[in-house]
Amino acid sequence: MGIVLKQSFNNTLILFLGFAIGGINVLFLFTNFLHEDYFGLITFLLSTANIIMPLLVFGIHQTIIKYYSSYKTKIEKDGFLIATLVLPLVVIIPLAFVGVFLYEFISNWLSAENPLIKSYSYLIFIVAIFMGYFEVFYSWTKVQFNSVFGNFIKEIFTRICTSFLLVAVYFNWITNEQFIYAIVIVYGVRTLIMKLYALYIYMPKLVFKIPSNLKELLSFSFYIIIAGSASGILLEIDKFMIPQIEKIAEVAYYSVGIYIASVVAIPTRAMQQITSPITAKEMNNNNIPEVEKLYKQTSINLLVVGGLLFLLINLNITDLYELINKPQYTKGIWIVLIISIAKLMELALGTGNAILMNSKYYKIFFYMSLAMALTVIILNRWLISLVGINGAALATLIVVLTYSSIKIFYIKSKLNIQPFSTNTVKIVLIVSAVFFLFYFWNFEFFPLINIAIKGVLITVIYLFIINKLHISKDLNSLVSKYF
Repeated sequence: MGIVLKQSFNNTLILFLGFAIGGINVLFLFTNFLHEDYFGLITFLLSTANIIMPLLVFGIHQTIIKYYSSYKTKIEKDGFLIATLVLPLVVIIPLAFVGVFLYEFISNWLSAENPLIKSYSYLIFIVAIFMGYFEVFYSWTKVQFNSVFGNFIKEIFTRICTSFLLVAVYFNWITNEQFIYAIVIVYGVRTLIMKLYALYIYMPKLVFKIPSNLKELLSFSFYIIIAGSASGILLEIDKFMIPQIEKIAEVAYYSVGIYIASVVAIPTRAMQQITSPITAKEMNNNNIPEVEKLYKQTSINLLVVGGLLFLLINLNITDLYELINKPQYTKGIWIVLIISIAKLMELALGTGNAILMNSKYYKIFFYMSLAMALTVIILNRWLISLVGINGAALATLIVVLTYSSIKIFYIKSKLNIQPFSTNTVKIVLIVSAVFFLFYFWNFEFFPLINIAIKGVLITVIYLFIINKLHISKDLNSLVSKYF
């Protein structure tokens, strides 16, 4: 766990800094400097691009993670990496021609409820290409066990640029419309930086050699397209579907709630940057005991850290929305609680997704992902119409709880490993007890002071209990080392 803890710790710091900058953007700059319709618009465009991104890059970014370590010679590895740059073009070029031919139809469909979307529809395709090739080059560095810089560019660079652009809107240096185009340029620059760094870390020779296992690669990539698009649908379909049913400004209110809740997922995002390639390597070597060890350790560590974040967020949420000082955005308060519960379940899964994706049972992962996507679409259509944007959050929670449980049982049945222990039960009980202890305990000071006081109390009590019960050896070691 040495390299995992070291890079996960660095990635966690980067993610927290990125989320802090993003929090300023989402909670204060977007809400005060940009018209809420354009806030909803940029959220819609980026979410839709995320959904189609796996299709455009042919799932290559995940294929690199799974197969790179299986090649033994430099020539084989270089030929494989060069192929990962070419294969996405087989999808991108034909789809570009189709998009040009059907653009009017597609843009009219996307903007049926909100005409503002029509003029910007083509940007979805461009941003998706930028996002896709960024992930390809990022995967190049991940398989070299170098994930920190890419994480910095992904999490911090884009958000800092967004901050400057929002300030530019405030001072009328650029318009709301120009802001949309400027964000697209930022994603293009981000991809270029990632490309240059990936080539700096590892420069493959220009080897035009078809990989010997091309059929297997194409088969895996095809399933990755299904799974990646399905995962994108699970994460982003709510922001895509809300404008089809509600006013586009509702996406802005929903996005603020989602962003706050997504802080709970910071630990898993940090750890996955390094555990995914390690899991792939151990699965390729059929080292199941090491896979199980990583499975259990990540699950317990993520739950401990995620549990603290869950408490800090949900027990301070009222004061946080008072700081935002935009009454219309308080529609997202219940969204925060619902989505953060879903994020806790994802944390409990540990490296479960990486295990399934890199095992010989990888096809079932894609079928599950497809089923998840179809389920969440159906639930979104029903629940958004029924209870508005809270319905989108409920749909996500139902799907995450159901399919995460199915994945855990499936891995247990096939590999006879599972992530839970008695410590898992202890964490759930501790989080529940602290939540109900502080839920009705409110201070009457300025919101920022209330958050600080309650935050310190929650953190001290929670970490004291976790440390005394020796729930996580890794986190106890960190506490001993730094405190």
